[in-house]
Amino acid sequence: MQVLGIDVLFKGINMQRFLEGLWVSMRISLISVLISIFLGLLVGALMTRRNPVIKIFTRIYLEIVRIMPQMVLLFLVFFGSTRVLGINIDAEISAIIVFSFWGTAEMADLVRSALISIPKHQYESAAALGLTERDTYVHIVIPQTIRRLIPTSINLITRMIKTTSLVMLIGVVEVLKVGQQIIEANRDTSPNAAFGVYLTVFILYFMACWPISMFAKYLERKWN
Repeated sequence: MQVLGIDVLFKGINMQRFLEGLWVSMRISLISVLISIFLGLLVGALMTRRNPVIKIFTRIYLEIVRIMPQMVLLFLVFFGSTRVLGINIDAEISAIIVFSFWGTAEMADLVRSALISIPKHQYESAAALGLTERDTYVHIVIPQTIRRLIPTSINLITRMIKTTSLVMLIGVVEVLKVGQQIIEANRDTSPNAAFGVYLTVFILYFMACWPISMFAKYLERKWN
């Protein structure tokens, strides 16, 4: 184990620190995902409206999110808000703001794509059967939209979980930051610690994302 650098995991409370760091990453991810899903559904529905003002606003929003790296957004919110606005925002709150801002845009675009993919004749058939607009959405549009959203939204959620590793750049002690601290503390006694530490980080992220992926496949099989 010493050759692989795994021995450092069993020194002191290193494993406990890893799990605490993972919980920080998961907490940021979970809150950001919930906010992104809620706001993404609303914004995505708005994007299907034929309102030029809404279309321009949402297009600018999407382009900002697609062009601007998440790391730059983190720096803008965490450091920029303090310097320019004089507002002291906690690092975790800054991360949640940035990931929610990014996730909402991505989720909204997925929702928009899913909604416009519903064939027009299904709306016409619902109207011919005497269904109201509300009943059409509840019984026809929304169920099909959810099925179309599952694979792509799960992919977005796992990306958001993995991208939380960037929060270490603004001082949040998450799982990757803990790993770096352990490597630095054991540089002399365990020169191969980096391999064991980063292997552990890989396994922890895999354990966090794999059940989500399996749940998505289960839903796809059930609905098919």
